[in-house]
Amino acid sequence: MEKRNESKNKEKGFTLIELLIVMIILGLLAALVGPPAIKKLGQSKTKATKAQITLLETSLDMFRMDVGRYPTTEEGLNALVQKSQNIERWDGPYLKKGVPNDPWGKPYQYKCPGEHGDFDIISYGADGKIGGDDENCDISSWENVK
Repeated sequence: MEKRNESKNKEKGFTLIELLIVMIILGLLAALVGPPAIKKLGQSKTKATKAQITLLETSLDMFRMDVGRYPTTEEGLNALVQKSQNIERWDGPYLKKGVPNDPWGKPYQYKCPGEHGDFDIISYGADGKIGGDDENCDISSWENVK
């Protein structure tokens, strides 16, 4: 009877070796799955940026139809959500939820007249700097494929 009580009193659990093996397996899985998942996240942010630029272009076209011109660089994209004093036929807001930041949390750069068209809209990507590759690449209205 004493042996039965002793075995009941012993706590069951994992040994240190078992825990180390599980941690190694988890580390290997993270190393295999992590990089492709991060790459997909970067690609989805790039696609979201292109979609937002298209939305901004459409809103700017609606602004132009009402006002007769695109907002100036000084008025910026905020003219799509808030009327300036020098705008007469404004019938906005042209964006329901305000001017979005790019998926990396940085404001879009807007210039009118643009160097590549009536206006230029650009996101400098994850690093916020001109140029770059992959997630750091610039995404612009003149290179945005619709």
